[in-house]
Amino acid sequence: MAILRKLAITLVVLIAVLGIAFYFLSRGDTADLTVEEVAGTDPTLQEPEAESFPTVQIAKPVGWNEGEQPEAAEGLAVNRFAEGLEHPRVLYALPNGDVLVTLTRAPKTEDSGEGGILDTIRGWVASYLFSEAGAAGESPNQIVLLRDSDGDGVAETRKVIREEGLDSPSGLSWNDGTLYVANHDAVLAFDYELGSDDVTGEPRKLMDLPPGGGHWMRNMEIHPDGDRLFVAVGSVSNIGEQGMDVEEGRAMIWEYDLTTDRQRQFAAGLRNPNGFDFSPWSGELWATVNERDMLGSDLVPDYLTNVPVGAQYGWPWVYYKNNIDRRVEAPMPAYLMEYTRNPVYALGPHVAALGLVFTKEGHRMGPEFGSGAFIARHGSWNRKPPSGYDVVYVGFDERGNPIGKPVPLLTGFLNADGTTKGRPTWVEWAGDGSLLVSDDTAGIIWRAVAPDAEPGAGIERISGNSLPPQRELRDPRAIFEEDYLRRQAGQSQ
Repeated sequence: MAILRKLAITLVVLIAVLGIAFYFLSRGDTADLTVEEVAGTDPTLQEPEAESFPTVQIAKPVGWNEGEQPEAAEGLAVNRFAEGLEHPRVLYALPNGDVLVTLTRAPKTEDSGEGGILDTIRGWVASYLFSEAGAAGESPNQIVLLRDSDGDGVAETRKVIREEGLDSPSGLSWNDGTLYVANHDAVLAFDYELGSDDVTGEPRKLMDLPPGGGHWMRNMEIHPDGDRLFVAVGSVSNIGEQGMDVEEGRAMIWEYDLTTDRQRQFAAGLRNPNGFDFSPWSGELWATVNERDMLGSDLVPDYLTNVPVGAQYGWPWVYYKNNIDRRVEAPMPAYLMEYTRNPVYALGPHVAALGLVFTKEGHRMGPEFGSGAFIARHGSWNRKPPSGYDVVYVGFDERGNPIGKPVPLLTGFLNADGTTKGRPTWVEWAGDGSLLVSDDTAGIIWRAVAPDAEPGAGIERISGNSLPPQRELRDPRAIFEEDYLRRQAGQSQ
């Protein structure tokens, strides 16, 4: 009887805990600001209000009906490039016009039970959230080839070209007969010639990656010179609450040198870096980054930023340069705020910014979208009202700096009743200049194009001379002014 009594008490306590958790989860924080107010080059950052329980508002996927499609910005048309895919995430266009897509989900995890009842409850809640958001299930672990041979904007060829050796694959890159694939725990290299319908042979492991974790996707981008790979690795946690030891090698961007077969930490303090592309103005790496949670519906905005080598963006101790997160228990490194960078452009709170591409020569999106960045905002699970669930365009000026607010490009993914038809995940340029968008919960690849647009020009690369090396310790501003005046005097003669 004593055992039964203990079991009954345990059950009552468990039900009470779940009831309390459900109560708080069903309330949450309602936003005071619009998404636009927390976006752009000068976002409004409210005072933080730490949450004991996260705000939760899941948009349950219901799918698209036959003939339905996203709402496109004026002048654009949308069609289904491919459909019937199981959870498509990363898109990658090969030089010959073929398109690869990874079909993937989070790797399998098992509850060891070592964390006690609270960790078990957290696991149940996480599983519930994944299920409601349409992300639960076993990973397909496939790379699929999509080919539009007749140029009608629909991929008539759809073929699985690799399954063996894949484990929650995400990022893809190709160069000179080699296909690079980022599993959740390693970067692999496969021999692959353009036009082939199969990826055969054993892979070569280039580098290990911290496996799984709360953020398991591992996007990857090859440098235009073809000699370096950049790999994104997100954090395990929200703010390092599981200790910083488990965050070793995470919340950062890695660089792998293909000529020396060595890797290094390229940039750090990025909670969950995702989309990569190289600025056509400067050649510099840019990334989308998902920021921290549980500071309310208006904080903290995800962002788009340049990532110079050695950059530090402050996670978990600091966000947006000089905002200290008082919840973090780990000691802050000395002088962190002095060298933490401010993100260049805010994309809105909890929008889950993922795929990124810059304007490319030959694009057919029209002059209104001819100088900027295209970004997939996967959509929030912890904001009231929801944010994201769209593809946006961020305009850039002639110097390569983002301006204005995000402009809606594809919308209509989120229904008025709070359900969602799909969730935009990745963006990529097709060979014909159209923009491809993966929709993971719907299993569709959308194609957006301005039908009457001529192929657009590429962005002109900014070039100039560097300042001469400093020969003595002097005020840098004075040196710049002297150099400027000297140049002006020379031009006026």
